[in-house]
Amino acid sequence: MKINKVSPDSNDYLKVLANIDDKPQALYYLGEVPKQRQPTIAIVGTRKPTSYGIEVTNQFASGLASRGFIIVSGLALGTDALAHRACLDAGGTTIAIVPSQLPNIYPRSNSALARRIIEKGGAILSEHSTDDTEPYILGRWSFLERNRLVSGLADAVLITEASARSGTLNTAAHALAQGKDVFVVPGNITSPQSAGCNALIKQGATPVTSLDDILSVVAPESMPDARTDQTKLPLGSTPAETAIIEQLAQGIRDGDQLQKATQLPATEFNTALTMLELTGAIRSLGANQWTLV
Repeated sequence: MKINKVSPDSNDYLKVLANIDDKPQALYYLGEVPKQRQPTIAIVGTRKPTSYGIEVTNQFASGLASRGFIIVSGLALGTDALAHRACLDAGGTTIAIVPSQLPNIYPRSNSALARRIIEKGGAILSEHSTDDTEPYILGRWSFLERNRLVSGLADAVLITEASARSGTLNTAAHALAQGKDVFVVPGNITSPQSAGCNALIKQGATPVTSLDDILSVVAPESMPDARTDQTKLPLGSTPAETAIIEQLAQGIRDGDQLQKATQLPATEFNTALTMLELTGAIRSLGANQWTLV
C-alpha cells in the first residue's frame, strides 16, 4: 500500500498540528486524510477496560460518529481499538495515529482493524516511515511523542476510563497544554481503572455523563431539538423482551441480575436475550454483561 507524505501546513484538516509545541515537520499516512477541517474528537483510555469502560466507550464513540465527528485515537489495545471499531460500526470515519514506522502497524494484533479503517475512508497516520533515511527505534518515548499528535489533531479529548498511572494522562496533559477541552467519564470510586479519570475531574477536567455534555461545548449547533423525543426506548417484540429492555434502561447490566429483576423463567429469559441481540436491540459486553444499543 502506498505511503503518502504531507506537511501539516499544506492540508487544511492537518493544519491544526502546525500550531502545537514540537510541531511535526512532515506526516506519513495510509488511506485518506480529509482535505477540509471537520469536527474531531480524540477518545482514549486504558488498555484493559472493564465492562463499564467498554460500554461507555462504545456509547460515546458511536454517538459522536453518528453526529459526523471524526474519531481520533492511537490504535492501542483496549479503549483505543474500541473507539475505532465503534466509530466504524456507526458508519463514521476514524483516524489512528501510531508510534511505529509506516507501513508497519503497532500493535500487530490490530492490523486487521487498521485495514478496516483504511477501507472505510479513514487513515493511519505517523511521523515515521520506512522510507526515512534515518534509523528509528520504537521505544517508550515513541508513545509519549505520539500522544501530542492525538490531542493536537482533535478539537477536544474524551477519556472514558483510565487508571492512576495510565499513559492516557499524558495525552490529557498535552491537550491542556494545547488549550483543548478535556472531557472525562466519571467512574466507580472503588475501581482502580477509573482512578485516573476521577483524579482528572478533581483537577478541573469536565465530567461527562451524556453525549449532550460534549456537544453543548464543542458543537452546540448539533444538539438535538428539544421537541424531539430522544428518550423513547426500543420496544421488544414480546413481553419478555420488553421487560429486559426496561431493566437495562434502569442500569442493570449483569445477566443474572436481569433475570432476577424480570422474574422470567431461565429458558424464556435466555430466548428473549438471544432475540434482542440478534435484532440489534442489545449488545453483549462480555462476562454476561449487557447493554442497550
